[in-house]
Amino acid sequence: MDFKEVVRKRRSTRRYTGKPVELDKLRAAMELALLAPSSKNTRSTRLMAVTNLEKVHALGRLRDWGSSLLEEAGAAIVVLGDEEASPMWQTNASIMATVLQLALVEQGLASCWVHVGDYQTLKDDPESQRSEDYVKEVLPEIPEGYRVWSVISIGYADYTPKPLPEYEGPERIIVVE
Repeated sequence: MDFKEVVRKRRSTRRYTGKPVELDKLRAAMELALLAPSSKNTRSTRLMAVTNLEKVHALGRLRDWGSSLLEEAGAAIVVLGDEEASPMWQTNASIMATVLQLALVEQGLASCWVHVGDYQTLKDDPESQRSEDYVKEVLPEIPEGYRVWSVISIGYADYTPKPLPEYEGPERIIVVE
């Protein structure tokens, strides 16, 4: 699959078959993602594969909105950042997560980004538990000192998503000569 095909095929998939995802496919995608650029080559991002379906499905409760898709996923990858290694850890983590999602397409897998960041578990309750703290309770294996930036849900799609529309037009591209 060439790069253009990978980019066009990548879609945010929110419904999965529930079939477990093979660890070798996750490893292959993560190894490619680790080649992603980072600010000053600090490499402040770490990836944690979660194949224990009980834990993957528990991650579906990290927020009361937008995370329940993990309850059907066959695996998850937690994107972690080291804020001590780089003040740009969030940007670095975002870049790596994007490369990861493209690498997952190459492995024949579907995915969707579930943002954790500074969200609360309950959208309308600013006093509720922080989503990051919830993820760390589900996954005590997260190394000390790492922040949870996002969780990528992964699986085999139970539907064929519509193709991406062509870009809207030249007004979205600005050229200065």
